[in-house]
Formats: sequence, structure tokens, C-alpha cells
Amino acid sequence: MKITILGAGAWGTALASHAATAHDVVLWGRNAGDLAAMAASGINAGYLPGISLSPKLVCEPDFTRAVAHAASDPDGLIVVATPVSGLRETTRRIATLAAPAAPVPMLWLCKGFEAETHAMPHQMVREELDAIAGAVALDYGVLTGPSFAREVAQGLPCALTVAGTSPMVGERAQAAFHHRAMRIYRSEDLIGVEVGGAVKNVLAIATGASDGLGLGLNARAALVTRGLAEMTRLGIALGGRLDTFMGLAGVGDLILTATGDLSRNRKVGMQLASGKTLTQILADLGHVAEGVRCAQAVNSLAARHGVDMPITRAVCAVLFEGLGAADAVAQLLQRDARDESPLH
Repeated sequence: MKITILGAGAWGTALASHAATAHDVVLWGRNAGDLAAMAASGINAGYLPGISLSPKLVCEPDFTRAVAHAASDPDGLIVVATPVSGLRETTRRIATLAAPAAPVPMLWLCKGFEAETHAMPHQMVREELDAIAGAVALDYGVLTGPSFAREVAQGLPCALTVAGTSPMVGERAQAAFHHRAMRIYRSEDLIGVEVGGAVKNVLAIATGASDGLGLGLNARAALVTRGLAEMTRLGIALGGRLDTFMGLAGVGDLILTATGDLSRNRKVGMQLASGKTLTQILADLGHVAEGVRCAQAVNSLAARHGVDMPITRAVCAVLFEGLGAADAVAQLLQRDARDESPLH
């Protein structure tokens, strides 16, 4: 099976290395020099230092040739491993290339909402395909779930969810990645899977701030649980299914991102609690923290749909309005008593 992965960051590289143990995989990245260094050393020193990648992985600096690799196989697969901000451009470039007789499906790995429009990734992709005259009629979907790139690159066990526009998308993703220590589960709920992947990053910032303030394990458990209720309410309002948020793309990804020390979003919260400014934190981080990018979109969508998301509002106030992390916690503790329900 021929697979092309577009984006040589930590997650794209890790997934490419995993797939290359069983398939013919090409990895493309924007920086040709970094790709050449990776090909020579077998290590992505910038994103996954110290981890040896599959020797079968091929690095390809030419975008057109990289896409053609997967497109030449009727059973191929294209995976977009850019941030949300790069998804539109990458989709456009794929769709305008010469199409094979049977276009291969496209998956993306990014999580979040578009900052300007608050669109979900699948909405962005559909808009781009509709806007291009003669564009390839692609099936597409998302691959998401609890997975730190470093552990995937090390070959440690993980389980992910794929959701797409047709059953073929899920079947192709399972053929590509369901081997060795990785399990892939199919879902029909594209909206719910995307909402879970986006909102958990915002909630991880809140949990990191709580831990950074030393508020204890009880507070962490409360934040994760009530955060899951917020995620579920928004997801259902946007058209997702309740059961999705009880699975890998919901509670699974939330637990990992909110409590795992490899989580970039959790680190943002912890450093906010220490008094650092957001500018300082992002400069030190060196990687994308999607929770920062999509917090305002989540908050706006909640307001638009009449969904109560107090934890998300508090995160936005700390990130963008100058509210101290301790003051945000104090405000949450002053909320009125209520019944417990994921829908209230």
C-alpha cells in the first residue's frame, strides 16, 4: 500500500515511521534541508530527537511527487499532518493536481477549529473542494484520539479513531495503520470526533493551570469530568453523538492531554499558573499548542449555540483578557449549585 504523509512535524513523522514498517511510505515537509538531514540520520532531530525512524521511510521534498506516490496506487492514502491553519492550502494543492482515475482518500491529523471562521476541519475541506472547478472528488476524514507522537514513534501501544465521509475511508486507515502496537477504530460521527479533538486541548490548558497552582488531584479530577460535560454539550449542539464523547476521541483524548506530561496544552496551563505571559510561553514552547489557537473559537461557538462552558470561558479570560489563573479558579468555585449531567 502506498501512503503519502504531508507534514514532517512530530505527529506526521511518527505516523509515517509507524506505517513504513508495513507499507511503502513517503514523507513530505516544507523544509527540504530538514528532510535531507532526516533522511541521512534516520532521526527527526527537531521534533523527535533521539528516536530512530523506520529505515524504510522515504523523505520527499517535492510536493507534487509526494502526492503522486499515493495517487499512483488505487488502494493508496494521503495524510495531511499540518496544523489546522495549513489544512485549506494543503487541500487546495492536492485537489488541483492531476487526478488518477480513482482518487485516493485523504485523512488529516489536525485538531481544532479555524480561527477566523470557526469552521471544523471537514467543513474547511468541503469548502475548498467545492470552490475548485474540476477538483478531484475526494473521500476524506480525520484520524484522532489519545496519542503522543513521541510514544508512537517509540512503538508504544496506542488506539485511535477514524471517521470519514464513507466507510472506505475508515477501511483504508485501518489497512494503513492497524498493525504492530497501533489499533484503529472506525466511527461514523465525523462531527463528534472533530469536536472532541478540538475541545480537549482547551480543557487541558485549564487542567494544567490547576496542577500548576497546586490545587491537587481532586481538583484535577473535577476539571476533567466537568470539562467532558462541556465538550459533550457543545458536540451535541453541533451535531455530534453522545456516545462519541465516551470513547477514544472524547474522554480518552481528554484524559491523555489533560494529565500527560508530554502535552503541550497542559504545559501552557502550568506555565500560566507560574505567572508567565502567553507570549513568553509560546516562544519557549517551540511547537504548536492548538488549544490556544482554538479557545476563542470554542468559546464563540458555545455562545452562538447557547451552550454553557464555564471552564472554556475561564481559559479564554486567562489567555486573552489578563485574568490571573488563581482568580479564574476562584470564579469557578463561586458558581451556583446544580444537578450533575453531561447535558446541563
